[in-house]
This record gives sequence, structure tokens and C-alpha cells, in this order.
Amino acid sequence: MARCLVFMVFLISTVGLPVEPADEVVMQLGSGVGGGRFSVEPSDVMQASRDFGGLTSGEPLAVFHPRGAGDVAALVKAAYGSAGGIRVSARGHGHSISGQARAAGGVVVDMSHGWRAEAAGRAPRALPVYSPALGGHYIDVWGGELWIDVLNWTLAHGGLAPRSWTDYLYLSVGGTLSNAGISGQAFHHGPQITNVYELDVVTGKGEVVTCSESNNPDLFFGTLGGLGQLGIITRARIALEPAPHRVRWIRALYSNFTEFTADQERLISLQHGGRRFDYVEGFVVAAEGLINNWRSSFFSPQNPVKLSSLKHHSGVLYCLEVTKNYDDSTAGTVDQDVEALLGELNFIPGTVFTTDLPYVDFLDRVHKAELKLRGKGMWEVPHPWLNLFVPASRIADFDRGVFRGVLGSRTAGGPILIYPMNKHKWDPRSSVVTPEEDVFYLVAFLRSAVPGATDPAQSLEALERQNREILEFCDEAGIGAKQYLPNHKAQREWEAHFGARWARFARLKAEFDPRALLATGQGIFDSPPLLAES
Repeated sequence: MARCLVFMVFLISTVGLPVEPADEVVMQLGSGVGGGRFSVEPSDVMQASRDFGGLTSGEPLAVFHPRGAGDVAALVKAAYGSAGGIRVSARGHGHSISGQARAAGGVVVDMSHGWRAEAAGRAPRALPVYSPALGGHYIDVWGGELWIDVLNWTLAHGGLAPRSWTDYLYLSVGGTLSNAGISGQAFHHGPQITNVYELDVVTGKGEVVTCSESNNPDLFFGTLGGLGQLGIITRARIALEPAPHRVRWIRALYSNFTEFTADQERLISLQHGGRRFDYVEGFVVAAEGLINNWRSSFFSPQNPVKLSSLKHHSGVLYCLEVTKNYDDSTAGTVDQDVEALLGELNFIPGTVFTTDLPYVDFLDRVHKAELKLRGKGMWEVPHPWLNLFVPASRIADFDRGVFRGVLGSRTAGGPILIYPMNKHKWDPRSSVVTPEEDVFYLVAFLRSAVPGATDPAQSLEALERQNREILEFCDEAGIGAKQYLPNHKAQREWEAHFGARWARFARLKAEFDPRALLATGQGIFDSPPLLAES
């Protein structure tokens, strides 16, 4: 109660908000900024102080629940006009891993329900729209909307779906667009940030700005992949396509890393015309214990496979994962297409696994694993993830130095993904930093620390130590890797991360968030950057 009073008095005295007397404001949990609602309930504050990474902490003074973009703008404008400056961060589903959604000592904007409040009494979401100028459909969505809800809505209204995805759909639109948003479709469609036509952004000055490639392009491209530094995304116009009905999901094993990556790169080069898969990913697995676990986790009764040949393989194996989408009109040719594509690959004979499932079930596959982990109390644990973009020219060195070196052929702690992407599918005007090669790989160590683990290798300390060793190897070997969902500890490290792009990023920060109030939890800017003379 005391903390709420102090916070509200601070707002009244420094911002001059038109609020009711302090004691009444305390009881109402704040009502002076637009039509939004403040909360200092311990449960709200505690939730807003955490993220999925679970590696950093820092309680906000309050949580703000906006009804829409106007409320977000009013809050940020008040913070910008305050004497001391109030930190503000947007929080969608709380799935950031490096503090992007935290605002220690400030205000966290809960974006998860804004569209519901603003749309009370009318259609809850916009309907998909066909644009002759764009040659396809799009939909306008609230920045705090979850991708799973966008998918279900667009499927129900026209059988449409976004083109590019993340592997996990319970993420907010604004959250993934502020990073990149990638999955196995990115080789063909590009990341989610290249499948957006327009944004509404609340800048660090509290201004609501509509931006696109042709309208305020600096803010548009700077915000995409901008880690929340330039503004809060309140609306995004997402590209849509007709959704397929079903998916042929295929996995195959490799023991030879060179053949594995050569096949992956061959598959992502098949872009236009002819046959191609719709999704290309892969992951690293330890051969030890594979025979006992593999068939139960991914098995097609129509295609029984014997894994006795794997007894001769030890250490690290690599799994190619691909899909082919189809519907009623293409169901008759899907077998032929898949067989032709697989016939060009060099996986271990007898290790192909296939299954068919509805398109939505494939896209939402990780959520099923989440529910199992939640049931075991294993979801809300620290996640010391490390995601790297590795140049294709150095991926073999990375294999030798990390998978067979630092990791010692062990993959404890969680999945390790590896798959290539085409750089020409990424717009260089965005704020995302990628290697300077035509093809680069995502290598994602998606590991969870197990409290009280009997295996010391699964402790938080051991996984964080391994992450440091991986980064040190990359630096010493000159791999040229760049972090995705980056986690750096000081501004000088961020400057090194951005490299030649830092000056532009700092200039945009100075222009759109001159007091450096937004998304301070990552520590990107030690102080407000100076706007360079033009």
C-alpha cells in the first residue's frame, strides 16, 4: 500500500496527471493515465518482474493495463515529461529471456489484454482484408495479441494464415517483431519481420506513429528487430496466405555433419518452381539412448523403421526435420513429391520417420510439450538459452569446436536446433544483426536448468558456464557468430554486437526515445544517446 501511494504521489507531483486524491487513487489502483489501470498488487508486480529466461530480476513500481494504443501513448508521454524520467517496458506473454520486458523501478505495460478492452461491445478483432495493391490478404492485429490467436482467427475467417512463424505460438506479435521471429519457414518466406506491411508504434516521446516502408521508414525498419528500443508496437499489419490443410512431417538421421549441412543448404536453395519442402530445420542429438527413445517420440505405424543400424554410431547424430504442406487438391501428389526430394539426400538408410497431421497441430506442436512440462513442474525454471547466427562457411568449425568439443558429444538440458537461412530473405534495413554471408545458420541451445538435478551438467551454473565457453570459442576461433535474442552485459558489448550498424541504431534511439526510457532491462544504452548534428 505504501509503495502504491509513493508511486502515485510521484506521478502527481512530477507529471501533473489529472488524477483523483491520492488515497482514492490507491484504492482504485490508479486511473489517471488515459483510461488505463494501474496495479501494484503484489501478484501483478511479481509476475511483471519475471521473464521466461528467469536469469534476471527487478520489480517495477507498477503494472499498467491499457485499453488500447491511446492509453499506452498517454503513459509514455507522461513518463517522457516527468522530471526524473520513468522507465517503461512492454510485456506481452513474458517470454523474453534477457530482460527486454522488465522495467525495474518503473512501469511495465501489460499488453496482453488491450484489444479485448478496446473492442468491448464490437467485433474483437479486425477481419482479414484483400489488397489488390499488395496482391494478397493482410490482417491488422494488436501488438499484445498471441500468434496462436491470430492463427485461429484468420483460419476461421477465410482459411488464411500468416506466412512465417516461430516454433512456439504463445508469443506476442509485438514481442517477436521486436526480435525477428524465425522458424523453419524463414528460408523461403523470411522471418516474421519481413512479412509485415505496417506498424503503429508508440515512441519514447509518447507519440503514436503509423509507419511502413514508404511512411516513416526509419521508425518502421528500426523497430523491426529493434529489441523494443525505439517504441512499443501497438498494431501490426501482417501478410496472410491461404492455409494448407495438412502437413507431412519427416525426420531423418545423419552421422556425417558435412552431408547433413550440405543437404540442408541444398533444400533451402529450392526457392521457385519445382519441388521443395515448406519447412527445413534440424537438431543435434546424442546417439546414446537414442534407440530406446526415438521411436516412441516420433513414429509412424505406416512406416515402421528399424534402428539397429544406429548401434554402430556413437557420439553426436544430426536430425533433419522437414515438412510438406498439402490440401485436397495436392494430396494425390504429396507422396511423389516427398519421395523425389528425399531421394536426393544422404541420410543414414533406414532412419526416415514420417507422420501426417493437421496444419494447426504441426504449428502448435511445442505447446503440447509445454503442457507436459508444466504438469511436471518443469516449465517455470531458468532457461539459459543461447541463440547464435553462424556463417555457413564456419559451421563445420563450429561443429568440431562446440558439438564435439565444448559439449563433449552430450546434449543434456534441452533441444539444440540447427538450420540454415537465406540472407536475401532478410531486409537489411531492419535492426537485426546477421552474419555477412549469403547463408547463415541458427544454432539454438534451448536448454532448461533443473533445480536439484542429479546430473550436475543440467544445473544452471553448468549450463551458463558452457554458454560462456561456446562464446569464448567463437571469439577465439574468429567464427563471426552473432547472437539472436542477444544477451550482453554492457553498452560496449552491444556496440560490438551491432558493429558498423551501431551508429545508425544510436541515432534512431536518440530520435525516437531521446530519454532512453524504453526497454531498459537489457542494458543496451548506459545513458540517453546524443542526437548527432545533421
